[in-house]
Amino acid sequence: MDTVRSFCIIAHIDHGKSTLADRLIQFCGGVEEREFRDQILDSMDIERERGITIKSNTVTLIYTAKDGRTYQLNLIDTPGHVDFSHEVRRSLMSCEGALLLVYASQGVEAQTVANMYLALEYDLEMVPVINKIDLPAADVERVKEEIEEDLGLDAEHAILCSAKTGQGIEDVLEAIVERLPPPTGDPEAPLQALIFDAQYDLYRGAVLLCRVMQGTLRPGQRLELMHTGKEYDAEEIGLLQLKRVKVPALEAGAVGYVIAGIKSVSDINVGDTITDVDNPAAKPLPGYTEAKPVVFSSMYPMSTEEYPELVKALEKLKLNDAALTFEKDSSAALGFGFRCGFLGLLHLEVVQERLRREYDLSLILSAPSVRYRVTTTDGETTWVDNPSYYPNPGEIETAEEPFIKASVMMPERYVGPVMELCRERRGEQTTFTYLAVGRVELTSEMPLAEVVFDFYDRLKSTTQGYGSFDYEMLDYRVTDLVKVDILVNAEPVDALAQLVHRERARMRAMHYCERLEDTIPRQQFKIAIQGAVGGDIIARKTINAYRKDVTAKCYGGDISRKRKLLEKQKKGKKRMKMVGAVEIPQSAFVAVLKTDREK
Repeated sequence: MDTVRSFCIIAHIDHGKSTLADRLIQFCGGVEEREFRDQILDSMDIERERGITIKSNTVTLIYTAKDGRTYQLNLIDTPGHVDFSHEVRRSLMSCEGALLLVYASQGVEAQTVANMYLALEYDLEMVPVINKIDLPAADVERVKEEIEEDLGLDAEHAILCSAKTGQGIEDVLEAIVERLPPPTGDPEAPLQALIFDAQYDLYRGAVLLCRVMQGTLRPGQRLELMHTGKEYDAEEIGLLQLKRVKVPALEAGAVGYVIAGIKSVSDINVGDTITDVDNPAAKPLPGYTEAKPVVFSSMYPMSTEEYPELVKALEKLKLNDAALTFEKDSSAALGFGFRCGFLGLLHLEVVQERLRREYDLSLILSAPSVRYRVTTTDGETTWVDNPSYYPNPGEIETAEEPFIKASVMMPERYVGPVMELCRERRGEQTTFTYLAVGRVELTSEMPLAEVVFDFYDRLKSTTQGYGSFDYEMLDYRVTDLVKVDILVNAEPVDALAQLVHRERARMRAMHYCERLEDTIPRQQFKIAIQGAVGGDIIARKTINAYRKDVTAKCYGGDISRKRKLLEKQKKGKKRMKMVGAVEIPQSAFVAVLKTDREK
């Protein structure tokens, strides 16, 4: 156990975690040169294309240190984006130490601070690592100053490296074995292993990734999942070394996998404790807090025949993505589907993309919404995340929306535009603190509904990419909430209804009307597209009808003949409008969800 180290890499998005993991794997000979590829721990195509980590990935490396001893290093790579902080949390629970990675030119950013506080919650030993020192813009002394002032860590012994060139990688490995503590735990004690992730194998069922805290895990053991009480036989156990490697036992402190013939995905809870049926532990390990979804959207299959496939796909995805929630939903326009909960808009995009790629499903999504707290006149409190279930305005006493504390770090020159952006998004109590020369941290309390759509994109463009963003949930506050209905030919389309603040209602309704005008094909009659709040029409666009020239056959002569023909045409179109149904194409539902560039 003395030669085991379990650690993770934490940092702000784009600070080089995956590249550092690549170099550590290469240095330890964890992969042959011909099999190597960039972002080797990012197993999903979508991760590689976007250059982001979505799933925490684990690998066990064998390293012979300068002291002559051979160490087993359990590396857990973590995401940097704010939407996937739950993945970071579960990784931290399986580690004793962390490499805190900081970009040599950009320095300490919002997620660096947030992830460090998460690591402190779990009493992790931290080693500061300054990455990308090979860049011309690198300013190591300034970054060391920021680490000491902003994070309160000793930067004197910070490791300098370049994950791209491989410079300083050996120093990083030596710091891991020298400065990070070995795991504590007794191999002879009753078995306690924490399930920190799970994968689904088409042929073997659920593969549980776990960290053994106490005791020893062996094949053939009768295992119990303590939260569900289900029992299974351990068929295979092993280490993850980019591929599954069988081992005879996993002792306390080890990180590995268990295959136990678990076929039903619903039997697994990430955060559960595995114990031995014959020698059980007294109590389960304290599981981490469950990730609470903040953005909700309904998913419908393009074709109704795909509904059973969607059910299976969501169940399998849930195993690998504990933060995803879903329940049955239906729409008059789109049929049966699911109301899903996500941690943010990026999480929603990723789930949609994974369902398309991994399960070959084409989906339509409703407008994303946050969860509101509504108190009715009879004193009842209900949670509303679906506009379809919003009570009648006459029955509502108060409506409350979630507020967050947004933290933005940026160069001083962008303070004005960012404050304006926060004010635009109904930000309150905006304050700013000078962190170092030329660097400012701005905090603002604002509604979550104003942030989940395109705030992050707008911030990046306002600060030319230098602004970094993090947020934490605060509380619920009273708001002036209205339900905006979209009417096509006087018929409400339930899948396009949305809950917005009254100030934003007209802007959002106009956006929907404009997008629908562009995507709904012309008919033989005029189509009115309207946005309405209750009985008030607040936005309108009209799609003009195809017009047949009924007077073409008239060659001059009496004008009354032409008028007669035009009147007859008008009556026909009126009659057609009354009975004609407007078929809204699937592309229209997709088009309205494209980011609204509000100015």
